[in-house]
Amino acid sequence: MFGRLFLVVATFALIHAAYSTYEHLSRLKALNRPEGTLPLNAVYESVFALILGILGAALNAPTLKDITWAGEMKKRTIDEMDTRLGFANYNTRARHLLYPNPKS
Repeated sequence: MFGRLFLVVATFALIHAAYSTYEHLSRLKALNRPEGTLPLNAVYESVFALILGILGAALNAPTLKDITWAGEMKKRTIDEMDTRLGFANYNTRARHLLYPNPKS
């Protein structure tokens, strides 16, 4: 609950900081002074919105899942994990390709 609230507040704070910066730069342009620093309150508001957004995203994230082998084996049986063949056949047809039958 607090995570979403923090994200909404951070979004509005960042939008307001961007609008304040745009207004400040428009005012500087109208005064024919294009060079100038950003107002500190817009910088502080942007940093506050960043911190609040990170905190909101961390609080809004779902719980972490167990990804260890023991956690995986709690959900599965040994029959699901060990489904390989009982006997592996390594005889191939390569000997017939490499050493053809001399009768043919």
